[in-house]
Amino acid sequence: MRTIRTLAFTAALGLLALPTVGDAQSSPADAPVAFGADQGEYTPTGFSLRGRAEVFQGGNRLRADAIVGTTAEGELRRLEATGGVYFVTPAQTMRGDRAVYDLTTDEVVVTGDVVLSQGQNVLTGGRLVYNVRTEAARMEGGGGQDGRIQGVFYPDNRGG
Repeated sequence: MRTIRTLAFTAALGLLALPTVGDAQSSPADAPVAFGADQGEYTPTGFSLRGRAEVFQGGNRLRADAIVGTTAEGELRRLEATGGVYFVTPAQTMRGDRAVYDLTTDEVVVTGDVVLSQGQNVLTGGRLVYNVRTEAARMEGGGGQDGRIQGVFYPDNRGG
């Protein structure tokens, strides 16, 4: 019985990841969604992943202790990640306590002792809003030193 549930769960989630015919994949936000975890459950309104939970889309990866996905009309709409959250793109790494990825707006909001790093550059704060399609990031204060954001940026010395 457990094998049948696992197969049904896997098949159902696999359908969520398939792009529709004619979809252009010009951005990671347009790519299919894949996943992995130690445990998972599927319901008519979504799914939950627990234990080394990961969701992949294009070159981006969301990793956390637990990830809950919400679906509507057969489409994945929202991912909520908690516990040791990392959102990794080819150029940046974002870390925090919690993240919500709204696939309808292409925005990831990371909260709780947020660290954004790109190479040696580091920015910290309490809340980060990152747009997957445009790659724009906005950091807001909170926690830390006087509720302010802080950062260290290293100049690019390759110029002439």
